[in-house]
Amino acid sequence: MINRDTIDNIVTTARIEEVIGDYVNLRRRGVNMLGLCPFHNEKTPSFTVSPAKGIYKCFGCGKAGNSVNFIMEHEHFSYPEALKYLARKYNIEVEEEEQTPEQLLELNEKESLYNLSLYAQQFFTKTLLETAEGKSVGLSYFKERGMRDDLIHKFQLGFSPDKWDAFSENAVQNGYKKEFLVKTGLSIEKDNRLIDRFHSRVIFPIHSASGRVIGFGGRILGSDKNRPKYVNSPESDIYNKSKTLYGIYFAKNAIISKDSCLLVEGYTDVISMHQAGIENVVASSGTSLTHDQVRMIQRYTSNISILYDGDPAGIKASFRGIDMIVEQGMNVKIVLFPDGEDPDSYARKHHPTEVESFVNENAVNFILFKTRLLLGETQNDPIKKTALIREIVNTIALIPDSISRSVYVKECSALMAISEQVLMNELNKILRAKLKKSSPDADKDLEVVPAEQMPTEPQVDIDLYSSEYQERDIIRLLLLYGHDIITIPGNTAEEEGVPVQVADYVVVDLVRDDLTFENSTFRSIFEEYKTNARNDIIPDGDVFLNHGDKDIQSVAVNLVFTNYTLSPNWLKNNIMITTEKTRLDMHVMFALRAYKARTLDQRMAEVLKRLKSATDPVEQNAIQKEFTEMKNESVRINKNGLGRVITR
Repeated sequence: MINRDTIDNIVTTARIEEVIGDYVNLRRRGVNMLGLCPFHNEKTPSFTVSPAKGIYKCFGCGKAGNSVNFIMEHEHFSYPEALKYLARKYNIEVEEEEQTPEQLLELNEKESLYNLSLYAQQFFTKTLLETAEGKSVGLSYFKERGMRDDLIHKFQLGFSPDKWDAFSENAVQNGYKKEFLVKTGLSIEKDNRLIDRFHSRVIFPIHSASGRVIGFGGRILGSDKNRPKYVNSPESDIYNKSKTLYGIYFAKNAIISKDSCLLVEGYTDVISMHQAGIENVVASSGTSLTHDQVRMIQRYTSNISILYDGDPAGIKASFRGIDMIVEQGMNVKIVLFPDGEDPDSYARKHHPTEVESFVNENAVNFILFKTRLLLGETQNDPIKKTALIREIVNTIALIPDSISRSVYVKECSALMAISEQVLMNELNKILRAKLKKSSPDADKDLEVVPAEQMPTEPQVDIDLYSSEYQERDIIRLLLLYGHDIITIPGNTAEEEGVPVQVADYVVVDLVRDDLTFENSTFRSIFEEYKTNARNDIIPDGDVFLNHGDKDIQSVAVNLVFTNYTLSPNWLKNNIMITTEKTRLDMHVMFALRAYKARTLDQRMAEVLKRLKSATDPVEQNAIQKEFTEMKNESVRINKNGLGRVITR
């Protein structure tokens, strides 16, 4: 187990904007940073990061937490795994206490698959670089393709020996279970024997966005027509092909800095582009682009350029996938390489500056590219041209932004030599059909349903005397301003006010009246303040933002996070604004009195129940007296402390 001092060091060192910035393209807005949420599909950013508080919150889906939570949630890591990931990122040595046999047994299956995949990558890389067969076959292949040593090491390339079970046998001898070898797809079980899936192939490890090895691609080097040129790892608990992009781990920072992503087809395309100094490049690894892959790119940028090898048939086959990108509101461009060239071959034959210039100068907007490509096939054929117009208008209709749609209508009108109005009419027809499809009952007359056929909602009991809101407000003030000083007025006008810290005042005031919280999480937080107050210690709000109890941490993040910040222009222009902090004493005392008033309401309701059920006159008088005292106290609090009058 990781000891407490190491955990505190990791949490303190990790800068949340850097951690999340590896996955999300963040832009500064005031004191906070904003980006597209990686946990749900959104087009308008609602994912907010507070560098000052070290926390994040999505105001769309509600996900919130600190750096460790983010890594756990995004990468599906356990708590120790997330801590170790951050420790590696910030070069922090992890000191661990010896684990018990029971704790070792708790290592889950997914972690076992990760560990095996890492072991396999190390085995393949070592075979490539340190064995005679690896050097003469695998390494020579990479060298023939012009790959530098630093790129071979960077992408952790490898080689699997020309033996049916070399890796499987080695893994079993080193304690890796047969079931995990099969589940990762590294081995295939046949006739109760394990066979290497990637034997006699050069190996391309596939990494997650956080850099963990999750799968492999293998290329055969011989001319055996009975074996496929490439094989990939099958789907597993750690590898989902539709949610993975080859090279994303090595490209994400460049994508963010350049605000652009280049999409190629294969492993060697990615590596060759890196060798040319172009690092903002990923590959779909031969699969059709999926929604999840598009969303992964969209976390880092809205600009994507797709690099093709010049084959018109292949380009047209990918149009449907590109339409999907357009529908997400992204800016899509196409780069077409000369006949016979692809990104890999072009990058190997040209100087890096020439490659970059070619990509920048030949990037054409997808809709205009599609129009020109299809227009060349119409050959003055009216029927083909009609089909072309409908095809292009259908693509334009996918664009979410109405201004962009109008611009493309204008440009495509000029390219196809057809009236703008005709295109606009066709576009409006498609948009109306889409709207009607999404709301099929929009044009139907309202149907009156007899009352006896109306569905009934289940009855929900509402506690009119719940103090949940008041408890929440008190805990919020403790977390935000526990160390701040407020002045408590004296008993008389002449008596000076007493300065006291907010946490001390709240704890003493509630303990004196023997009050506690109904909400268990609020109660746990308050108990920690109360316990520490006995030792003259006031916990910092960060203690709860990084708390070991997930419920406490979640509540703390949600209470201290606001989506609104005061513009620095107000202070710069000497405009004084009244904020909660400038009148903190009033807010604290109001919150306490509101809580006491609600608690008295609860107790009075309970006393009234006892009064109704009481039959003995003496008991009734005693209960009535108790109720009257509570009522007078309630009137006093509401009138003097809350500025309202109780009439009931």
